[in-house]
Amino acid sequence: MLRRLKLVNDVRRFSTVIRDTLEYDVLIVGGGPAGLSAAIRLKQLCQQQERDISVCLIEKGSYVGAHILSGNVFEPIALNELIPDWQKIEDFPIETKVTEDVVKILTSPTKSFTIPKIFMPKSIDNHGNYIISLGQLSQWLGKHAEELGVDLITGIAGD
Repeated sequence: MLRRLKLVNDVRRFSTVIRDTLEYDVLIVGGGPAGLSAAIRLKQLCQQQERDISVCLIEKGSYVGAHILSGNVFEPIALNELIPDWQKIEDFPIETKVTEDVVKILTSPTKSFTIPKIFMPKSIDNHGNYIISLGQLSQWLGKHAEELGVDLITGIAGD
């Protein structure tokens, strides 16, 4: 059983309250990779079961990905499950594959030494992963979510 959630915007003028109300079956707060993936997966499940529920995602930034400035070494296992053909999509922001892992210890502003690979932990093995911008990934996931029918509302914080 689905509960209906209300997204309410209060505007206070002269001691009266004017409310704009939008009703959704599901409200997701935060336009990062996790929130966007949840919205996408939910709409995919709806399509598979031939059901339609309304999904809204609110993001406090002025656009999806605005607050995500991080670079990242990205392991694509979850993305392979969410969007199996992501590598064939033309505007996908992942381009740089990890080709080598190097760990250096900085000893001064101009000197360092490299740790031999034999001493590096297995968790540093990034072959098969990609170097990405999480902001660009979020923007791309946002476009994909909108194509599936998710309403993205930016510039609004959840309370």
